[in-house]
Amino acid sequence: MAFNINVLKLPVIKLGSNGIYVSAWQSFLKEAEYPIGTVDGDFGKATDQATRSYQQRNGLQADGVVGNNTYSKAAPQGFIFKVPNLSASALLSYLDFGETEIKDLQKCLNQVAQLNPPLQVDGDFGKTSTKGLAEAYKKRDVRLRSELEGVLSNATKQKLGADLTQALDIFNEYAKRQRFRLSGPHWAKYFPTSKLISDLASPFRQKVEAFQNSLIDAGCQVIVTATYRPKQRAYLMHYSARINRQDIAPQYVPPLSGVDIEWVHYTNAGSLQAAKDMVEAYGIGGNPVSLNSRHTQGLAIDWNVTWNNKINIKDASGKIVTIGEPCNASLNKAMWKVGASYGVYKLDNDPPHWSSDGK
Repeated sequence: MAFNINVLKLPVIKLGSNGIYVSAWQSFLKEAEYPIGTVDGDFGKATDQATRSYQQRNGLQADGVVGNNTYSKAAPQGFIFKVPNLSASALLSYLDFGETEIKDLQKCLNQVAQLNPPLQVDGDFGKTSTKGLAEAYKKRDVRLRSELEGVLSNATKQKLGADLTQALDIFNEYAKRQRFRLSGPHWAKYFPTSKLISDLASPFRQKVEAFQNSLIDAGCQVIVTATYRPKQRAYLMHYSARINRQDIAPQYVPPLSGVDIEWVHYTNAGSLQAAKDMVEAYGIGGNPVSLNSRHTQGLAIDWNVTWNNKINIKDASGKIVTIGEPCNASLNKAMWKVGASYGVYKLDNDPPHWSSDGK
């Protein structure tokens, strides 16, 4: 195999090591179903044992030391995508692409994806080429790999030799991962908002539960649509709306730990369209969601509460209150007062929204 693990300059890690490379190694082992416990960046006894098991199963010296021999075996099995801050340039060096082969690759990306503007064929696969690669995968999707193989020069194919197929497989997987880091509607499925009252913060949770029990006892139909919203989702919703409104340029969006999103596409038009698509996927209209709201604090609930004709409902003091039309809690101020008695307050300009303080 011609792949050159040395160019990645990975540190030797073993029992007692810690840091991001240990976390990367633990994540690889965990995905391979080795029992390492928590990915915590601490190379402890569980990681040591899992490492020895991995080495033994892969014909390596089972000494628990992760150096280039172990990295070389693990990299094409998926560890290459765990390497911290792996650049496309470093990946291509690992795959034995030199300057000539990179120029060929840039030319081929221009050809199969019709990139506009085209990549500069300069042998430097830097940030612009990486964005071009993500754009190429966005446009060609699963066809990209075979199309690249079809137009790569014979000289590049001969240089890679027997490693060509695996090199293209790895490069294509990298391209796919870069594509799905890009902002877009697919992000709406990540960090979902809870619909469980049990995910609300105490004591607001207990107040909502008491109010809900009273609603149901009175014959109301109660459908919860949102409770706790993770801060990551609020971040995605907030900045997609702001980019869509052109309140902020994609390149100036601050990062958030745990959200590996790339807001900047190959073209500015692509960035704006992706933000617009995200706003539509979230169903938030044009207004940015607050980064720190009652939902992110577990102090709000969105629900639809309806009933038929008149109902008799108990407030928090046990008093029976008769409530008629409108038969919808979002519009009925008498129901708002009942909710307030439990400590669940209606926000009057947001139909489904109730919270700990009406905000």
